[in-house]
Amino acid sequence: MSWLRALRETARSGLTVERRRLAPAVAARGALGLALVIGFSLALFGPAVAASSAFGAFQAAIATFQRSWRPRPTLALASGGSLAVSTFLGYLTGAHTVLFLALLLLWTFLSGLVWAAGPTAGIIASSNVAIMLVTITLPTSVATAAGHAAMIFAGGVVQAALVVLLPVRPWGAQRDALADALAAEADYARRLRHDPVAPFDPVPLMTARSAAAVTPRQARRRPAELHGPRRLAERIRPVLASLADPAVGAPAEGPQRDRVRELLAAAGEILDAAARAIRHGEPVRLPPAAVAALRTPDTGSILTDRSHRAALRLAALLGDVVETAEPRTETGSGTGTGSGVGTEGRAGALSAPSSEAAPEPPEPPEPADPPGPLGLPAPRTRPTLLRLAPLVLAQMRAEVRPGSAILRHAIRVSAVTAAGYLLGLVLPFGHGYWAPMASVMVMRPDFSQTYSRSVARFGGTLVGVALASGVVQTAHPGTYLSAGLAVLCAFGMYLLMRTGYAVSQVCVAAYVVFLLGMEGSGVTQTVRDRVLLTLLGGLLAMLSYALYPAWETPRLRGRLADWLAASGRYAAAVAARYAAPAGPGSPDVREALLSARAARVAWHDALGRAVHEPVRHRGLSHAAAEDAGHALAEFGRAAMLLEAHLPERGAPPLPAAAGLAEVLREATERGAKAVRERGEPVWDDLRETVAAWDTEVTDPLLRKAARLLLDALDELSAALADA
Repeated sequence: MSWLRALRETARSGLTVERRRLAPAVAARGALGLALVIGFSLALFGPAVAASSAFGAFQAAIATFQRSWRPRPTLALASGGSLAVSTFLGYLTGAHTVLFLALLLLWTFLSGLVWAAGPTAGIIASSNVAIMLVTITLPTSVATAAGHAAMIFAGGVVQAALVVLLPVRPWGAQRDALADALAAEADYARRLRHDPVAPFDPVPLMTARSAAAVTPRQARRRPAELHGPRRLAERIRPVLASLADPAVGAPAEGPQRDRVRELLAAAGEILDAAARAIRHGEPVRLPPAAVAALRTPDTGSILTDRSHRAALRLAALLGDVVETAEPRTETGSGTGTGSGVGTEGRAGALSAPSSEAAPEPPEPPEPADPPGPLGLPAPRTRPTLLRLAPLVLAQMRAEVRPGSAILRHAIRVSAVTAAGYLLGLVLPFGHGYWAPMASVMVMRPDFSQTYSRSVARFGGTLVGVALASGVVQTAHPGTYLSAGLAVLCAFGMYLLMRTGYAVSQVCVAAYVVFLLGMEGSGVTQTVRDRVLLTLLGGLLAMLSYALYPAWETPRLRGRLADWLAASGRYAAAVAARYAAPAGPGSPDVREALLSARAARVAWHDALGRAVHEPVRHRGLSHAAAEDAGHALAEFGRAAMLLEAHLPERGAPPLPAAAGLAEVLREATERGAKAVRERGEPVWDDLRETVAAWDTEVTDPLLRKAARLLLDALDELSAALADA
């Protein structure tokens, strides 16, 4: 992609306004906390302290909007505390340009490295640097600076307290993640009716798994219905695929296929009903037609062999989903009471008639999930903030290496912020912090976000500063009216934050103008000066990425190789379980599957970032990348079909499967090496093994699945050969 086209695409992306579900109650709570802090500070300490404490409350509320699974009060306190420390250190050195510049370089470099811990930590750290540049201009002494820092932290405490005292949809993020996973399964079931080999995006399942990790305190308070459905959704997916795929199940046309389509449609409706119940904390309302379709006694006479067993298993798993999705009060015996009364009847309604019933073998929980209290699986644990600190430091140290995109981002953002600060001092505009503040807020580790946010911030600042300055110049609002207007702008920012960066920046720019206008420090600067400094900060950010980039395009082959190797380990782990049966819940299969999913998501994220980069493909064109990704997705689907029918513990072993597993592992490792070295992988050893497999194995499912694995790898080689 050319530079001109890349700039056009990123500009369009930055100025896009999306339709999102708004959260006015949460926005009002954040604005209330800000109003309380400003009003209290104005009444007792005056406008200067009110401005600094307002930044603490403002930033703490923003932290509670981040996509994080940690308790919102914890995020608010972490944001307020880190901002207080950051600004106090800035106060101490602010009078000495050299000392402050050294602190700014160090602090910004560390904030860049913090992106290794995830976007939430990176956004909070970047915001701390940006706000520090503003607030250090307010106090006049060390004692006053300490008071300002204390008030900033108090703003975070107020926001945390309001989250506790005025809860708005507790566990809402976790409910949405789990409901989205079940809804994705429902959509998958419906798509399988028309496309038996339809792809499935595992991101909703991975998001739900991440949301299921809780701190010890959260584990004691988590609603019971958030415990089990995710594991059931994981087990339903391969059953849906094996039921629909004509290679291992019902024929592509005929009465069996019609029955499979009915079952898939019913599964989609029931999964949607469970998703709605979990999202809103309501009882599950089962569609009568879907229940009737699952209970039809003709299934046994229409479907045969594996298709019949898959249908029975699907009905049993859907019954378990309905039972676990019901809101209920936990008791010591692990059974539900209250709103969950009658759950067993609902779940039993989905089971096949007794003449068709087949015993379901017990399945162990995921690896590292030992049985927990109350008859429920033990939750996945998440470290507390204190225990998280050494882990974050280890992640930051790991990024200090050649070739790290995070390290390059840290170097870029620290250099640009320092340059913007110095230019702000030299240029005759006054309040030169607008330039470095704009830079640090728009810069991200990847190209597209940095450029799109630069355009969006300039456009939003232009509109917001013009409107706010026009109000200030014409109405001359007093201290308390300026404070009220600042709170109103903050409410607009909280409300519209997720609809687009440009829209939110209109509110942020106006908020800063009104907030500093409380004591008159922001009135003397003209609209032209603020806009020019913001434009300067954005241009510095964009220029830094052009001069010192971290392109994703050259890394695509490495990402593809990682996905190939991880998928090979998953397929090998599945095949090995036919040689040594250990039941459907094999921990090594589960771990290999999670690794393959993570590699797949990393590949798609890298591909999404690379598509807008103004660089040549360097050996892997967009078309070749799409074809290669499709081939590996098919390879993973073939392995999943094998996993759906893993033999029970104690079943007769299949010795030939051990050889297939070993060849799969070795062949995909060699293939990954060839992909990294810009070669074309060959699969001669695997081809010979599959040919022998066809003669040694009589089970049609195993023979077809092995052939599907080989065909997918051949498709991958063809895609890379075209590149």
